[in-house]
Amino acid sequence: MSFYTDSRPGIFPGQTNNVTNGLCERICIQATKVFDACINQSTIEDYQLTLTDFNPANPTAPLTFISGNSLGQTATVSGLTITRFDDRPNFARVQATINVPVTVTYTDANNTPGTASGTVSIPQDVILYVPQPSLTPIEVVAFGSIVISSGRYNTTTGGFNISACVTTILKVVATVDVLVPSYGYCPIPPCTPFTGDDICPGVFDLPLYPTAVSPQSSTTR
Repeated sequence: MSFYTDSRPGIFPGQTNNVTNGLCERICIQATKVFDACINQSTIEDYQLTLTDFNPANPTAPLTFISGNSLGQTATVSGLTITRFDDRPNFARVQATINVPVTVTYTDANNTPGTASGTVSIPQDVILYVPQPSLTPIEVVAFGSIVISSGRYNTTTGGFNISACVTTILKVVATVDVLVPSYGYCPIPPCTPFTGDDICPGVFDLPLYPTAVSPQSSTTR
């Protein structure tokens, strides 16, 4: 079983028709609150990508680009500047560079395939809701997804000049304590194993004990 295959509704995470049914306490949980966020999608061309961590090491130049994309890791934010607006409290100009790790696959001059790592840095200049300073610090975090469509070997840097499709997300967040209604701890049901072909069809569906109609409730004709 799982949360969504158990036959007992109402005691697992999810929507309910009666929010008061089963509520038993108020719980203080630590969570990341997102105050504001924005997404930006763009293309870059002739971006000079420096490569490191060659595998195998010391490939023979020149390299031929095969493919490249982001690693699925959280991007980092550098050069962050927050400039508040005097006439718009809690809003600010947010300037930063989002650094997205990528992996590139290639073949070298000996037709030996390999991979290498790099970082694509995307400047951002946006307006976001930024709460006033507090004891709990506000952070600006980022996510990035990059698909490299083409690459040309750069004989000077040993990397590639690339064209890519870029998606970046900036978020204004803080780690806070939130009071939420609770139904208590989640009961964990047993797993439903995948067994492939069922060699015992219907056998395990049989009831544990036989059932019979009470003789007193039957009529003999």
